[in-house]
Amino acid sequence: MSIQSPADVLSTLAKGFDPSSGAALDAMGLWREPAVADALRAGAAALEERASHARAPNAANLGQPWTPQEEHDLLTGFAAGTPLPELASRHQRSLTAIEARLERLGKITAGQRVTRNRFTAA
Repeated sequence: MSIQSPADVLSTLAKGFDPSSGAALDAMGLWREPAVADALRAGAAALEERASHARAPNAANLGQPWTPQEEHDLLTGFAAGTPLPELASRHQRSLTAIEARLERLGKITAGQRVTRNRFTAA
């Protein structure tokens, strides 16, 4: 068994798999409840965000305007199911910036965001 981060464990559970064995979880399990799956994904994203703050120096595009190409790449990655922390790393932006842009583009709602800032509800 490989050592996994807590974020990886939560993410694996949210996808319906046992983090230790990789086996599919019971199809009727609690993990299938939308609120539980959302909570698992939010927990994984929050842990990744916390970890990414330690890696913040790679956010080279912090404060830079989004180009049409970068927005296209973000939407393509999001549609492909790429985890938001990975998109943040690819775009050299914070998870907050990624979520804010996806919200602005109508791909997520404020309620689906894991990160918060003074412009979003607590």
